[in-house]
Amino acid sequence: MATSSAPDARLTNLFLDMIAAEQGAPRNTLDAYRGDLTDFSEFLAHRRSGFADADTQALRDYLADLDARGFKSSSVARKLSALRHLFRFLLTERIRADDPAAILSGPKRARGLPKVLSIADVDRLLGCARQAAEAAEATQARQRAARLYCLLEVLYATGLRVSELVSLPVSAARRDARMIVVRGKGNKERLVPLNESSKQAMASYLAASDALRKEKKNNASAGKWLFPSSGESGHLTRQHFARDLKDLAFAAGLPPRLVSPHVLRHAFASHLLHNGADLRIVQTLLGHSDISTTQIYTHVVEERLKSLVRDLHPLAET
Repeated sequence: MATSSAPDARLTNLFLDMIAAEQGAPRNTLDAYRGDLTDFSEFLAHRRSGFADADTQALRDYLADLDARGFKSSSVARKLSALRHLFRFLLTERIRADDPAAILSGPKRARGLPKVLSIADVDRLLGCARQAAEAAEATQARQRAARLYCLLEVLYATGLRVSELVSLPVSAARRDARMIVVRGKGNKERLVPLNESSKQAMASYLAASDALRKEKKNNASAGKWLFPSSGESGHLTRQHFARDLKDLAFAAGLPPRLVSPHVLRHAFASHLLHNGADLRIVQTLLGHSDISTTQIYTHVVEERLKSLVRDLHPLAET
């Protein structure tokens, strides 16, 4: 089995350092780029080639290999995007005199509609999480249940990306906070409003956390993160929250495969639009830099407009 070459690994590190420093790329993006570029390097190693001398035909052969391995068109498009960024960087840095990815076209892909939970489904999840937090007797169990309920309330109230949610600072739970500052993709900041339910959930969770510290006779402060953890990042991981959410979905009688943090972000956006919110406002709340990303939800707007015409137009059929 071939492995990526040392020169390719060095160029990958240079490229990732650049996008981290100049574009503020988050860790998730860096990890995805590294995985995609390592896969391409291993393909080239079979041909005794590398990033510095690969030509356009090698890239075409790699895309064909991805197709033969059963990759979806969306995955192929993502990998091709990584290659385009890499070779543009190599050209800019004069490591190469050409860009072999410049003339390549990606696979055509239909943009699927996001999975969306109904308002009733979200109410079931919230109700189940709230009941679990209220019913827990042991201090540690109460704190864990209160944390999950808090995560759920804040996610549905704000539509945050899961990486933004789990890395919220403890200052986001200030009693008088009506808005929180969120640091999103590209290290960009945006203001997101909080509703009363999410603020109350945060207050209950912090109270449960304080009670747990007192029980353990831990006099240390709450620390930097709203959802702290003993792991490397210092805060709860995306994977941990996703697992807890799957368990909650099962307890609420919903198919766990249909419930994830990202699905709840979709629910936030879709329910706002269904109730009359402007697409540009939703774009701002979600932290989308381009309105085209938010336009995946236009099917919700179209359905609402159809309903308005059907119900309110004087010549509509009765």
